[in-house]
Amino acid sequence: MSFYLQLQHSTATEREYLLSAPIIAACQRGDIALNSYVAFLTQAYHHVRHTVPLLMACGARLPASHEWVREALVEYIAEEVGHQEWILNDINACGADAEAVRHGRPGADIELMVAFLYHQIDRGNPMALFGMVQVLEGTSVAIALTVAEQLQRGLHLPEQAMSYLSSHGALDQEHLRFFESLMNKVSEPADQAAIIHAARIVYRLYGDMLRALEVGDGSA
Repeated sequence: MSFYLQLQHSTATEREYLLSAPIIAACQRGDIALNSYVAFLTQAYHHVRHTVPLLMACGARLPASHEWVREALVEYIAEEVGHQEWILNDINACGADAEAVRHGRPGADIELMVAFLYHQIDRGNPMALFGMVQVLEGTSVAIALTVAEQLQRGLHLPEQAMSYLSSHGALDQEHLRFFESLMNKVSEPADQAAIIHAARIVYRLYGDMLRALEVGDGSA
């Protein structure tokens, strides 16, 4: 079994925990209030703004034997720069206060998720960061496009309010193919274990964040 398939198999329970969050089904029905969508974007901002710093920190901590991974990180960084600003633009387009989000704090689940990833890079195995990539890109491909369409219709939002979700559904399909090829080159058991462990933790914490979002009736 390739490591990519092993990663999917080893994290299936945690992935189902995330995907079964009530807010996801509500979004697919268009049954969500605007404040819940803004709450989601707020939490997204507070982890996405760390994506490039985390990738850079990971690259700096990798040993010389992992130069091939560092080269892949350069590509990831180039793709991810500035995405947090897309989210703030979406928040503005929803009529909410993007600057308050920029200067605010995340919920506990996202704060713990980000802190866990920095800790793994600094004190554990930097390859653990790819557990986050597994969760966030895989989740985007699974739900972003259909959720974005239903949300926009249900909340009567302009396209300018959907740029983060709409772009990531299509964009992350390409990213996921790149990620699969990269993971299939990971052969060190310690690296594989670190990635699986991190994915399990991130699935759980991101799932907890989604479960904390209120399921609205689309009329708020």
